Amino acid sequence: MVRSEKEAVVGALADVFSSANGIYLTDFTGMDVTSLTELRRQLKASSASYRIVKNTLARLALDRSGKETLKEFFQGPTGVAVTFEDEVVPAKVLVDFAKETERPKLKGAFIEGRLFTPEEVTALAALPSKNELLVGVVRGIQTPLSGLVGCLSGMFRNLAGVLRAVAECKGREAG
Repeated sequence: MVRSEKEAVVGALADVFSSANGIYLTDFTGMDVTSLTELRRQLKASSASYRIVKNTLARLALDRSGKETLKEFFQGPTGVAVTFEDEVVPAKVLVDFAKETERPKLKGAFIEGRLFTPEEVTALAALPSKNELLVGVVRGIQTPLSGLVGCLSGMFRNLAGVLRAVAECKGREAG
């Protein structure tokens, strides 16, 4: 690779590292092309990406992005999963994929300014995603409100029935 190409790669990686919500580092040793392609497909479906990077270029990009704490993970074959959306979803994909194929091996993660160990990433994968939590909150708010609406509409129906009965009684008394 020519020096200008390396500089472009480092610049692009630095941009990705600095703007990503979640960065997951894996050891992809023992994975064949088919497995890597399937992992990339699953991560892409989850709004994440997976790439293999040269350690020296990644370390330079980490210096530029201000995430030097990740440099220690760039030893040996390193694959990087990056997300700009929900931070938990790539953890779920990587952990589930590793359960099925025993690869890739998690090295660590950097999520919202905090470093995570492989064990913490596995625990994070067991948590519901942000969207699942938001759905739960909306349902929690919606259920009592729909009960209140049902109760109020029942009261108005009953009031309308009483008023109709009163009007009928008054109509009979007048006639």
